[in-house]
Amino acid sequence: MIKNKIREFLGGYFKEHDFADDEDIFASGYANSLFAMQLIVFVETEFAITLDDEDLDFANFQSIDAITEFVDTKRAVPAGI
Repeated sequence: MIKNKIREFLGGYFKEHDFADDEDIFASGYANSLFAMQLIVFVETEFAITLDDEDLDFANFQSIDAITEFVDTKRAVPAGI
């Protein structure tokens, strides 16, 4: 379900490319820094999580797999811890 939502979001920006789950979104040349900010806002809004400064690690947003793992981890940690 998380992967499907991420794939849908990416599809809205990159209609000509279907990303593999482990494909580096940024290394592909499709994404830029503005897109990175849009991706962060999407993750916070869509999955109802709050990102802290330490969460803004490039590795957390590199691929569909990485974003999924990040969201799962954030959801597993109670707020304020």
